[in-house]
Formats: sequence, C-alpha cells, structure tokens
Amino acid sequence: MPQDIAINGDNAVALAWKQINPDVCAAYPITPQTIIVEKFAEYVANGEVDTEFVCVESEHSALTLCTSSASAGARTFTATASQGLAYMWEMLPITAAMRVPLIMAVANRAVSGPININNDHGDAMAARDCGWVMLFSENVQEAYDMSLVAPRIAEHIDVQLPCMVNLDGFVLTHAIERMTTVDTQAVREFVGEHRPLYPLLDTKHPVSHGNMDGPDYYYPHKYQSVVAMEKALEVCEGVFADFKRITGREYKLVEEYMCDDAEYVAVILGSSFGTMKATVDRLREKGLKVGCAMPRVFRPWPAEALAKVMAGKKAVVVYDKHLSIGAYGPMFPEVVAAGSDLEQLPKMYNVIYGLGGADATVAGFEKSFEAVVNGTAQKIHYLGVRL
Repeated sequence: MPQDIAINGDNAVALAWKQINPDVCAAYPITPQTIIVEKFAEYVANGEVDTEFVCVESEHSALTLCTSSASAGARTFTATASQGLAYMWEMLPITAAMRVPLIMAVANRAVSGPININNDHGDAMAARDCGWVMLFSENVQEAYDMSLVAPRIAEHIDVQLPCMVNLDGFVLTHAIERMTTVDTQAVREFVGEHRPLYPLLDTKHPVSHGNMDGPDYYYPHKYQSVVAMEKALEVCEGVFADFKRITGREYKLVEEYMCDDAEYVAVILGSSFGTMKATVDRLREKGLKVGCAMPRVFRPWPAEALAKVMAGKKAVVVYDKHLSIGAYGPMFPEVVAAGSDLEQLPKMYNVIYGLGGADATVAGFEKSFEAVVNGTAQKIHYLGVRL
C-alpha cells in the first residue's frame, strides 16, 4: 500500500530503484550523491533486490560498465554528481549514440573550479548536448517519481536513449521531506518488463555496437537521435498520464504556477521553482500579475509548451543556476528561441543566481522580479554576487 514517509532525496531515489529492481548498477561515490548508491548497496547486500552491484574505481569506469551492461540487454542504473559527471563526459555522447536506455541520477552540484561541493546546475548544463533525456525535480517527491517514470521513457521503442534524473544537491539530496510512496507491485507493473532492442547477448541475432562511423554514416546516425528526442516529448506526456492514473500526481512538460493571467513570468529549474512560487505569492499580494514555470523535461527541450506559457506576456525572466562565461546563462537563449514564432516576443531578461550554493531566497527573487516589472532591470543580472 502507498505510505506517507519522511525521507531525503537520495534515499527516495534509492527506494525507487529498489522497487524497480534493475539488473545491474555500477557506481562510484561522490558528494552529494553517495547516499543513493550506499543505500542501494544495502538493499543488494540484504537480498532485497536481485541487482548485480559493481563498485568500480572511477565514474568513467561506472558509465563505461553501465553502457556495456545496457548494450548486453540488462536494465542498468547509475548515479553521480559534478566532477563525477565531468569524469564521465567522454562516455556521455557515446552512451547516447549507442542508444542504450540506462538511467542515471545526478545530484546537481557545482563543477570546480574553484573547488565547491554545493548546489548549482553546472554539471547538468555541461551535459545538455550529449543526447540524454533530462528530467528535473522540484522536491523529494518528484525526485522519487521521476526515478519511476525514467525507465518507461528511456526504454520506449520510439526513444531508446539514456535518461538523467536531476535533483538539487543537498537542497533535495539531504533534506528530509514528506513523501508518498507507490506500492511496489504497482511500480513493477507500471515500469514493466525490460525488453532490450538488439542486445549483444542475443547470440541468435548477432549485432555490433559502438562501430566506427565515417562521414557517410556519422551524421545520419546522429540525426536518428534527433528524431528520437522529438518523439520523446510525446512519450513523456503519455508516461506522465499513465503515472497520474496510478498515483493521482500530475506532471507536465512545463510546470506552471499562476501563469494564466500573469503579465510577467519567471522560468526556473529544480528546487528553486518552489522558492519562486513563494515569491509569486508575495508579489501577487502586492497586486502584481506574475507567475512562474519550470521545464520538467529539459531535454528534449519543450519549446512549444514554453511558447504557450510566454504568449501575450509583457516580459519573461529566465533564472539560470549556471554561468556560461562570456555569454548569457545556458537556459536563456533556449527560452528566447522557444518564443521566436510568437507574434510578439516578450521582453526577455536573464538572472544568474545561486552559483556554488549561494542563497536563493524569496527576498532576492522578489527584488529581481520587481525590477523587471518596474522597468529598471538590466538585460542580465547577477543576483547576490559580491565583488
């Protein structure tokens, strides 16, 4: 039976994995992800899952092993953060190009340097062009739920791409929140049996994986991933609808809060969406028509859904928890592009905030949002930076 429990984000992800019972998990510990694989290793040691757990010598080895395992036909999970994801980077586009639907939890953390172990989205943003489906979570409940929906999306016959489940380091990974579980039998039925395509261990139908591609094949094979990503938008919507039927919890490509009658909208990712909702409430009390939105699905980019959110607005403020040095924040140009077909593009503003765990507060968001409404905002603003 579903239960209400108190649990932190890392343990919530590990619980979802336990209920899914993957075939293989290979991982290397790194703050603030370590709790996920530690807890899941306990489940393995206690015989609560049938998973083959491999503690490798590095994150690069973890993803290499997982890619090989998934190619062989096993349902495969892993997890990492920050420098660990950076160490995996060589394998990220290879894994996607090999079209293996493995699942990776990413406990979002700043990428060095300077050395920092706190939360921002530098790790995920550095991986955004590697061909992975990317889901973001606002709270612990969503980190758990996204971990359950991820295999359904990744393994869909029209997708067959790896998937990252992002949850903010420490803010979610270590914070204990109330969460409602899904019955394990319902999870197993929802996720379903893994039916790999072209597994290497199907000796009756021999195939080759990871071949060398010359110019005649490299581009077409890359384009196949583009097509899969386009189809993933519809697949995500279908999986979210199925998940609502068993849990009552509704998810969308782009989550909205008080956007319908808003004149000004903030676009933001991850746990800060909750902080921005509180900011919207405070500004509404002042009579300002504001709202906020979060791209639940960051890859594939939900341009059409975002365009609907932006249509008819006076201004849109994009809050980036990462710094693209020498340019706008990484999400800003994509939001602008999403609105390029609107009859009139709203005024667009970019706010950089929260780098390396810097405070992301209602007071700070309120001040920066008010500046946009009042017409005093800069095109790009570095919220809270000290010089």
